[in-house]
Amino acid sequence: MILDTTDQKLLTLLQEDCKKTTKQYALSLGLSTTAVYERIKRLDREKVITNYVALVDKEKVNRNFTVLCHIKLIQHTKENVLRFEKQVQQLNEVAECIHVSGDYDYILTIHVKDMEAYREFMVHKLTAIDQIGSTQSSFVINTVKKSTAVFI
Repeated sequence: MILDTTDQKLLTLLQEDCKKTTKQYALSLGLSTTAVYERIKRLDREKVITNYVALVDKEKVNRNFTVLCHIKLIQHTKENVLRFEKQVQQLNEVAECIHVSGDYDYILTIHVKDMEAYREFMVHKLTAIDQIGSTQSSFVINTVKKSTAVFI
């Protein structure tokens, strides 16, 4: 799908705050409310917009201890990869699991209360996944930049 300049501006506005009214976006873009409504529906239908979410402050829900856990699988068979991916999707503490190239196979972003909670997670949940050969954990000291936006 080809996005024109107006689509790009609309996506930027939606990524900044998707709770505004169609009328507010229309005013910002110099379009009619109907035109903006139709553009949003098209972007939804074409799966350019994949989801609408509320971003939660991790500190306020006591999950501000963030860990980047690098995972190596025991074997790289199709069955092991699929079983690992299915199991890791069931872990609520894992916010993100990405398959990467290089020394490790996956990097997990994990949000828990504190170091003790991370140890509990590792001992009782993560190490229960048979396909994992080794892990290396890095603890986030400070987040310098974080964005959910995709810049177009």
